[in-house]
Amino acid sequence: MKFPGKRKSKHYFPVNARDPLLQQAQPENEIGTSYIVGIDQTLVDIEAKVDDAFVARYGLSLGHSLVIEDDIAEALYQELLDNNLITHQFAGGTIGNTLHNYSVLADDRSILLGVMCSNIKIGSYAYRYLCNTSSRTDLNYLQAVDSAIGRCFTLIAESGERTFAISPGQMNQLRPESIPEEVIAGASALVLTSYLVRCKPGEPMPAATMRAIEFAKKHDVPVVLTLGTKYVIADKPQWWRDFLNDHVSILAMNEDEALELTGLGDPLMASDMALDWVDLVLCTAGPNGLYMAGYTEEANKRETQHPLLPGQIAEFNRYEFSRGMRRVNCENPLRIYSHIAPYMGGPEKIMNTNGAGDAALSALLHDIAANGYHRNNVPNSSKHVRSYLTYSSLAQVCKYANRVSYQVLNQHSPRLTRGLPEREDSLEESYWER
Repeated sequence: MKFPGKRKSKHYFPVNARDPLLQQAQPENEIGTSYIVGIDQTLVDIEAKVDDAFVARYGLSLGHSLVIEDDIAEALYQELLDNNLITHQFAGGTIGNTLHNYSVLADDRSILLGVMCSNIKIGSYAYRYLCNTSSRTDLNYLQAVDSAIGRCFTLIAESGERTFAISPGQMNQLRPESIPEEVIAGASALVLTSYLVRCKPGEPMPAATMRAIEFAKKHDVPVVLTLGTKYVIADKPQWWRDFLNDHVSILAMNEDEALELTGLGDPLMASDMALDWVDLVLCTAGPNGLYMAGYTEEANKRETQHPLLPGQIAEFNRYEFSRGMRRVNCENPLRIYSHIAPYMGGPEKIMNTNGAGDAALSALLHDIAANGYHRNNVPNSSKHVRSYLTYSSLAQVCKYANRVSYQVLNQHSPRLTRGLPEREDSLEESYWER
């Protein structure tokens, strides 16, 4: 699939066809590339098939989710290992998933900030985390901890009922001094999740997150927040509105989180309300596809060539061929919206919904980083007459996010196992050419 950004295949934009004088002045090197940085609670998703007695033995409630202490988690994990009950171990975490997917799509660097076990045994959960993360994701800035990272156990009973046991371990022990300013200063985006500021008293992760946000603001790096789960937002929706207004440029959420944040059940109207606080919104809506909302400069708006869509905002997708901008960079800001139905009607059989939203966000981040990459390498291009946030139009970003999300729904792992094909062999090619 042709898409802008640093890839093995040829670039969507003609980087080598630029002015020879400009090429001489700006040789291609690592400085001319772009990357994204994210902070995550590093955790591993461990899936195992057990009997009801196993669930009862560890004080868990069948079909429910409980947080367990580290010693119980270690005993539980050891019993699963000894009896060969583990079926899958996947690297997890919302931001970890997103950065991995970004690096797979862009074939380019992303940087993960968080914690990791200082001693890693071959075959252990920490080892699995490293094995299941793209080699293009830079893990050199992880902070070492002496004991376990986070573990989320999915215990599947004989009846198929799923019980969840979550052991936070040391995943919230990232310290503010472990946040490197120079890494954030050079990034195309700083990616965060709502979980980072919801920790036990005394844990340093919230302070580390705020330090990263402070650096991002100082160096004018867009802050991206994914809401994580509706339960976190439901606790204090007004607090989250203020947080978005004060710190965030780009918001990613699903329709349930949007409802808790705004009180509006319509994803389009919820996205519109979120534009009161942020510059760009990605809202996934399950079987209804996904929505995007943002700002563009009135003078540079572009009308869609697709059919106009009905909604509570009449013909809301009229200017979806426009590119997103930060509101502060617009002289006359115009709100723009786009929507797309699930790719190919969605998979025939959904293998896994965990990670579909992260996949959609990774596509948006690829587009934003591609914009930075192109601006660094072809600064005189007409693409950069204004300070745009995205390389592509809202409509095209929707298509891309939708396609990547489909790929994750179609597999068991919450992370992309391979990049998208350059050309779709068996799927409708006209999807990209519409």
